[in-house]
Amino acid sequence: MTVLLIALGAAIGAPLRYLADRTVQARHDSVFPWGTFSVNVAGSALLGFLAALPAGGGAMTFAGTGFCGALTTYSTFGYETLRLAETGARFYAVVNAGASIVAGLGAAYCGMAIAEAVTT
Repeated sequence: MTVLLIALGAAIGAPLRYLADRTVQARHDSVFPWGTFSVNVAGSALLGFLAALPAGGGAMTFAGTGFCGALTTYSTFGYETLRLAETGARFYAVVNAGASIVAGLGAAYCGMAIAEAVTT
């Protein structure tokens, strides 16, 4: 049952990530990977929100592991950061790495704070 919940969540999260990434990136004329950055920050906020809820194991398996795991993407973040560095856009590579970490952690914290405010 656990594997099925993860697969169902991922089946929703992965296509949503692709569509959101392409939509955001199409609106920016920049080498900076805004699409990946935005889905990773949004996914971090959602996971922080879910982690602070009194949700059961099944809900976290589906939404946290499956959906958020497929929505966010560390591999694409790593690939795009290395490509920026390799193509001479080292400043953007450093900004992408630093901003992704800071924004992701900040978004997770904000998500947790929102969940705590809603549930208390």
